[in-house]
Amino acid sequence: MNGPPRSPLAQRLLAALVFLYIEGLIATLRWRIDNREGADAALAGPDGLIGLFWHGRIAHAMAVRPMLKRKPRRVMISLSRDGEFIARAAEWLGIPTLRGSTGKPGAEESKGGARAFRAAMASIADGEVMLLTPDGPRGPREIMQIGPLHLARASGAPVFLMGLAASASIRLGSWDGGRLPLPFARAHLVLDGPLHAPADAGDAALEATRCEWEARLRAAQARAEALLAGAG
Repeated sequence: MNGPPRSPLAQRLLAALVFLYIEGLIATLRWRIDNREGADAALAGPDGLIGLFWHGRIAHAMAVRPMLKRKPRRVMISLSRDGEFIARAAEWLGIPTLRGSTGKPGAEESKGGARAFRAAMASIADGEVMLLTPDGPRGPREIMQIGPLHLARASGAPVFLMGLAASASIRLGSWDGGRLPLPFARAHLVLDGPLHAPADAGDAALEATRCEWEARLRAAQARAEALLAGAG
C-alpha cells in the first residue's frame, strides 16, 4: 500500500479534506461519554494532563475537540510522510501539534524523540492537554510503548485512557486497523482515569504499569464498542 503523495500541493489538499471531514464529524456525531467526571475536573483545572488512545482511533479523538472546551491542547504526530498532512489538518482544527514520538529521555534526536519529549514536558508544565497514541507511529497495533509512561512519570501529570468507537465507520487497510467514523453516527467515549505513573518507579515497576495501562486501554476500547452493540 503506497503512502500519501509527497508534493506540497497534494499534502495541502489531503489536509483540507481531513479538516472538512473532522469538522463534519464534530458537527454531527452523537456522543455518549462514560466516566467523564474525573476528566471534566482535570480539564477545568490549571494543570496539564495526558490523554492516550489507540492509533487506529485518531479520527474519533480529533472529533471530541468540543469536550476540551477552552483547555489548551496539543497532539503528537509522527515525523513520517503520512504525519505531515494529518499535522496540518490538526493545526487547522485548532489542535497544535508536536512532531516526533516520545521515547525514553535521551532517545536519538534524528528520530525527534528527545526533542519531542522535552516539548511535551513543556506543554504539560504550561497546563495543556497532551494527546498521544501509545502504539504509534508504527505499532505493533494496540501494544502500548514505554514512552508515554516515561512522560507520565517525569511530568507527574494525570493520565486518562480513551476508548473510542462509532456505530458506523469505514475500516482502513492500515497496520493499526484504523476506522473512519461516518457523519451522524452514534459514538462512545469511555474514559479511564486519572492514572499516575509512580514517580520513583524503576524499570521493572514501570513495565508493570505499562502492562496494566495497556490492558485498561484495551478494556476501555472494548467497552466503547460493546456499548454501541448494546452489550454495555
